[in-house]
Amino acid sequence: MFAVFRTLGLALGLLGGGVAAQAPEFAQQYAQRLGGAVDELRREVASLDADARATGNTRDGAVDRMRGNPDELVARRGAAAGATVARLAALSAQQQALAEATSPLGRTFAILRQPDVGLVRATLTDYQPAVPTTADGLVAGLLGFLAAWGGWRVMSDLGRRAVRRRPRAETTTA
Repeated sequence: MFAVFRTLGLALGLLGGGVAAQAPEFAQQYAQRLGGAVDELRREVASLDADARATGNTRDGAVDRMRGNPDELVARRGAAAGATVARLAALSAQQQALAEATSPLGRTFAILRQPDVGLVRATLTDYQPAVPTTADGLVAGLLGFLAAWGGWRVMSDLGRRAVRRRPRAETTTA
């Protein structure tokens, strides 16, 4: 019976290793999407800045002016412009954190710290798995294997101990 549990643990470890080995590739594909999003947001904010300067306003002044406009359409566009500026700041900070990461595994952890949910979903939708041929892919796979296998071992050991400690019902013979 315990051989089945060991085999299942090994299978879980291999599955965990295979999934974790994809982390550096996912980080690379996420970074590509992040770069595209930042480029597009910069164009939008540059257009806002140009319109603000042309009308004698600052960016913040123009956004506040639009938000406070009694015309609902203009007020909504002002709120959207403010959200665009804020998202550009957040994604630019994440792009900087990815650039400062010293390895693909470091980039993976940088993404995990503050992921952009929309970009994560889009990356997962179009994700293309890759064979982990880099050292980072292999290390990520090994860590995933150890986490899944080790977690299984701990859980199965706890289960076995609980079974051993359970008092057996005494049977009486009449």
